[in-house]
Order: sequence, then C-alpha cells, then structure tokens
Amino acid sequence: MPAKVYYDQDADLSLLKGKTVAIVGYGSQGHAHAQNLRDSGVQVIVAELPGSANYKLAVEHGFQPVSTEEAARKADLLTLLAPDELQPDIFRSQIRPHLKPGNILVCAHGFNVHYGQFDMPEGVAAILVAPKGPGHLVRSEFVKGGGVPCLVGVGPGAKDDTLKIALAYAKGIGGTRAGVIQTTFAEETETDLFGEQVVLCGGVSELICAAFETLVEAGYQPELAYFECMHELKLIVDLMYQGGLSYMRYSISNTAEYGDYTRGPRIITEQTRAEMKKILKEIQSGLFAKEWILENKAAAPQFKALRRRAREHQVEQVGKALRKMMSWIEAKEV
Repeated sequence: MPAKVYYDQDADLSLLKGKTVAIVGYGSQGHAHAQNLRDSGVQVIVAELPGSANYKLAVEHGFQPVSTEEAARKADLLTLLAPDELQPDIFRSQIRPHLKPGNILVCAHGFNVHYGQFDMPEGVAAILVAPKGPGHLVRSEFVKGGGVPCLVGVGPGAKDDTLKIALAYAKGIGGTRAGVIQTTFAEETETDLFGEQVVLCGGVSELICAAFETLVEAGYQPELAYFECMHELKLIVDLMYQGGLSYMRYSISNTAEYGDYTRGPRIITEQTRAEMKKILKEIQSGLFAKEWILENKAAAPQFKALRRRAREHQVEQVGKALRKMMSWIEAKEV
C-alpha cells in the first residue's frame, strides 16, 4: 500500500499561531528546528545549558536561552532533542512537573515514547516529526526555499486534530515542501533501529572490518586493503544516493557488476538473513531497548569498552595516516 504523503497545501501553519514552541537542545536538529520555525513566523524559545557551546550558538542566532523548566512552563509545544539516553531523566525531572492538559510533546525519534520511558500526564499528547536528514541539511535546504522530507505520527492521548498540529510543525521546518509521510511511533522507531544495526552502522562497519582483516591476513598491504574496503565505499554510496542500486551498477565496470550479482549473495547468506530477522524481533519485543536502557543506568561500561576497542582497530590507524595524503578530504579525528 503506497505511503500517505502530505505537502504544503495539506498543512495549515496558522494552527501554531499564538502558540509557543520550546526547543530543548540546540544541537544538530535543535538549531534547525528553532530557526526554521522562527522564520516561518512561529514563536520559539530555546532551552540550553549556560556556558555550553550550543548555548553560545543559540545566542549568536538571536535567541535568549532559558532553563528547561522555564521552557516547559511557557511552552504549548515542547520539542525534546537531547540524546535518547538522556531524555527520560530530563523529562521526568525538568519537564513533566510543568506540563498542562493541551500541551504537546514533539519528538524527532520515537524511541522513548514507543518503549514507555515517558510517563505522559493526562491530556498531554506526543507527536512525531522526524526529518530524514541531519540538522544542517534541514536548515540549509529551508534557507534555499526547499525542505527535507519528514515522517509524522501521533502517540497515545492524541486528539483528532493532533495530526494537523504535527503537519503544521512539519511545514514550519520546511518538511512539507519536500513531502511528509505519515507513520507511527512504533514503525519509525523499529525501522530506524533496524537500519542502524543491520545496515547503516552495524552491518557496514562489520563488513568493512572483516574484509580489511581478510586481505591483511592473506598478506596484502594494509594500505591497499583500506583503499579497497573503506575509502572507495563513498563512491559507491554516492552513486546509490543519486540513483539507487541500478544507477550504481550502471556506473561501475561490467566486471564489478558481474561480481556484485554472483558474489554478493555468498556474503549475505540465508544465515545472515535469519540473523537480521532475529535482530528485528529483538527490536520489536523491546529486548534491545531494555538492554540499552539498563546499560546506561549502569554508566555504560560495556558501551565504553566496545567504543575504545573499535577505535584501536588497525583499519582506523591505517586510515588516519592515509587520509593525511588526501588534501581534498576534510579529515576528522575523534
């Protein structure tokens, strides 16, 4: 069944007239939401920690940041854009005590609503407005007169007109210029986690490291292994980004395309597909969410150890040296 897509003519920005929108967290998404909404004529206040880099940035952009508590008291709509693992404590201690019936909590990701980490007061609804792009793109496209596609949905306690508010918010940040797809908190959260774990982060990272290790263990130079298994990935992803798998295959050599069709299925086997289904079930059941929530309650010891070990991998050390040879890359180091 085709997705329901909304555009500018389907959203009424006047529904936000006379309302105050608070943006909690002036980071990647926060700066874009706040500035785009303000430019759309919406009354916006920003909450940030005094002395932080994001606080100073908000001031540079013409805002006078307040505390989260003050923002929650003054706002009709409150957009919580802190990291997932920090949101429950912020909501519980600084936001919930000040919410009133009719207020709306805006989320850019459904994790904490879907997995029950917010104890929502009676009469307060949650809406999902999730741009499918980083904040800097949400802002730059808006300034150009365009927009980044968004997902919208409504959570428990939503009234009949709550979706209209979500669409108005999406219009305020430029989403309806490109197209807004209706979804649910569950669908957005579960597909987002699955994509991160199986393809975008977990799958790709592990594939790169395993391929790099295979070549190095076979006696090939680590530098060549890095170029073939990491560096050239950008070229392929850019082609996919522009025109899908077909355009990528059209653009590469016939030799590479034949190897794609005949060897790819030997890497992604039925066992791999079975593991994908197992990971999806862990996400759907809440098992992954429970694991991540408990990890953070224990100060994230396993997460920190895994991060440290991954940064010490040979592919990272080789890549760090090779990137210095390529002046056109805006190299980043962690």
